[in-house]
Amino acid sequence: MERRSLLRAAVLGGTSAALGGTLWRGAAYAAPAQPGAGPYGPLGSPDANGIRLPSGFTSRVIARSGQRVGTTSYTWHNAPDGGACYADGTGWIYVSNSEINPGGGASAVKFSSAGAITGAYRILSNTRTNCAGGKTPWNTWLSCEEVDRGYVFETDPWGAKASVRRDAMGRFKHEAAAADPVRQVVYMTEDVTDGCFYRFRPTTWGDLSSGTLEVMVAGSGTSGPVTWARVPDPSGATATRSQVSGAKRFNGGEGCYYANDTCWFTTKGDNRVWQYNAAAQTIELAYDDSLVSGTAPLTGVDNVTGSSSGDLFVAEDGGNMEICVITPDDVVAPFLRIDGQSASEITGPAFSPDGTRLYFSSQRGTSGSSSGGITYEVKGPFRA
Repeated sequence: MERRSLLRAAVLGGTSAALGGTLWRGAAYAAPAQPGAGPYGPLGSPDANGIRLPSGFTSRVIARSGQRVGTTSYTWHNAPDGGACYADGTGWIYVSNSEINPGGGASAVKFSSAGAITGAYRILSNTRTNCAGGKTPWNTWLSCEEVDRGYVFETDPWGAKASVRRDAMGRFKHEAAAADPVRQVVYMTEDVTDGCFYRFRPTTWGDLSSGTLEVMVAGSGTSGPVTWARVPDPSGATATRSQVSGAKRFNGGEGCYYANDTCWFTTKGDNRVWQYNAAAQTIELAYDDSLVSGTAPLTGVDNVTGSSSGDLFVAEDGGNMEICVITPDDVVAPFLRIDGQSASEITGPAFSPDGTRLYFSSQRGTSGSSSGGITYEVKGPFRA
């Protein structure tokens, strides 16, 4: 996923191009044939599930909170949040957190090669407010507690092995995690208004039982070189974000995604997408809605994932309940929108291993309550 800065982006709104802003730093702008459509074309009318999709895409409901999943006997959890997919023979598994307290935890749904639901089960129990997390290269799920002095739990998507609390990864208000196999670290976001951006360096890659927790240190600007400093006390007896002088602050860290030497993460407090160039050890502000002239196409940035084409898919918490796509050509546009669920948020976007299906949830659904969560699948001609 080789990308250039979105500060040079052509940014497209829901119905009209957002021209004249400073977001592009003087770059030329060429209006598309259908302004606001993005690479997949304009959104259509709401389907039977209330989802507006581009032509060629379809949606189905996978699970609803408090109801059995498909023909299984398993009842889906409340407030579905962060998620990831795992290859399972010729099929796959979708894992989803539960952002409730008490209870929390995570569940999984198994699919056949044809996409039929073949099973559902619990993989983590008795935790608190499990918000986002991240997939490891060794195919475990890191489920993160979004509470003060919260923990990271390493879980087995197949449900065969017991979950393990990973104390060495620090105690703070965890949000998301993303593994970098090149530098053999795990990046983590912190969801507080003066939060930090962390990385965990395991003693042995593939074993998260011990290692060093580090925090990003940088200037107050939005771009430039960074360094990393060890957090003296990962237990959080003193807040981890307060232990290192010069630690860079981020306003409400949210989703986190790594690909090809870049870690992308979002901050909901100021509606920004950041890019950390791990090879160069520099940070850059990738998207900032305050720099867009007119209506910003992406607001309430939250969970983020990527596709094999290099597109980023950013889910909204608030805004107008969209998942927006950010292309390698630096176009920002809606990919889908959920109608009639303004009291909810979109969570857990993740692609099936073959890249043809996108899973995500509406955390509170039409009811606006944690017991009203709905988990969806969208299938169609995603860019390869």
